[in-house]
Amino acid sequence: MRHIVNSTILAAMVLAWALNCAAQNAGQEKVPVDPQIAAALQQISAKQIRANIEKLASFETRSTLSAGDPGLLAAGRGIAAARLWIVSELERYSRDCGGCLDVETYKFVEPAGERIPNPTEITDVYAVLKGSDPARSKRMVLVTGHYDSRNSDTLDAKGYAPGANDDASGTAVSLECARVLSRMKFPATIIFLTVAGEEQGLNGSRRFAKMAKERGWNLEAVLNNDIVGGDKSPEQDPTTVRVFSEGLPAAATEQEIQRIRAMGGENDSGSRQVARYIAEVGTTYDAGVKPLLVFRTDRYLRGGDHSAFNQEGFSAVRFTEFREDFHHQHQNARTEKGVEYGDLPKFVDYDYVARVARLNAATLASLASGPAPPANVRLLVKNLENDSTLAWEASSGAARYEVLWRSTASPEWEHALKVGGVTQTTLKISKDNVTFAVRAVDREGHRSLAVVPVPER
Repeated sequence: MRHIVNSTILAAMVLAWALNCAAQNAGQEKVPVDPQIAAALQQISAKQIRANIEKLASFETRSTLSAGDPGLLAAGRGIAAARLWIVSELERYSRDCGGCLDVETYKFVEPAGERIPNPTEITDVYAVLKGSDPARSKRMVLVTGHYDSRNSDTLDAKGYAPGANDDASGTAVSLECARVLSRMKFPATIIFLTVAGEEQGLNGSRRFAKMAKERGWNLEAVLNNDIVGGDKSPEQDPTTVRVFSEGLPAAATEQEIQRIRAMGGENDSGSRQVARYIAEVGTTYDAGVKPLLVFRTDRYLRGGDHSAFNQEGFSAVRFTEFREDFHHQHQNARTEKGVEYGDLPKFVDYDYVARVARLNAATLASLASGPAPPANVRLLVKNLENDSTLAWEASSGAARYEVLWRSTASPEWEHALKVGGVTQTTLKISKDNVTFAVRAVDREGHRSLAVVPVPER
């Protein structure tokens, strides 16, 4: 009898060891390429992007403060003229796809403030590619860039401010994604946005994000492109684009902050999961540019439109070229001591902008094609044990689920384990040593964003 008991115990130990080894060796499986997405990325055109950036620069200034100047508009200059052109382009894309885009403007009057001497009307322009699946169309992903510009003087409403890199380049990314992706159908909804008022204090994005929050929009990811022109400076890296993401969520409550600290989750905000998703997409689809994940809300002590969405609780990231040339940003166009200043089209690398647009488009298309992220993801901690049990709710469009994990010191997910169509699983891995997440996968292999569990006692 004792021999039988020992054999049973030995068999159980061997099985546990085998399960643990299988889990520990579950490396990341390469995400399958969607041939339709891959084909769409080939349609993104550096030539078209160049035409768009040069057109935006041709308005001479896109200062937000120029909006109320009828003389500028009559002369085809200023931000109002640029806005009308952006609307016309989006409407043209919509005609080309049989009216698939709803082209909208969101207008408001920003009161006088530090960078706005008089109340000023600000207009955001956006196009909505509504999801084809009624059950999943309320899920939204958004790409944005700001179409206003400035020179050395933020309050100069009429002076030359072509804004080719900052941020006609980001606007061109949003427009080119709209032109190409509008030819396709996706279960979820994609929004192509261009905002004004960024140089005056993120006014356009701040109001738009508040509007989205008030309307209950389910914005899963916001991709902000600002200064993605790949300025032709000697130390530029044309193969790399920085992706900035917040750590501690700006909209977190004090209770949520305490929970994040207790879990060691400072590196696992929703924005960080969007950044990691972009990194994975960059591996799946060869856009020609590699995302460099920078775990910081933005450049050192600086900000951008994505942070306005972060303030409303949305997961948002910023794309920016590897190395900025400050001679070509926020400067009057001039030459001093042999140095050229000014944000001019000739300093933009249009092939680089096209590569960044491909990475954005691949991310938007992958998210909009995939299932909803699993909801109510929990790590069950009622019992004191080394095993880790995760549970979640089924998500729309999912065929199966994967559990991800990584070392707490690792920036990206290191392991993925297929667990099938279940909504609960137990792994022989200690929750003390790793960070877990769960994501949904559809029948074609499209992945959702990863969701890090919260503890359930």
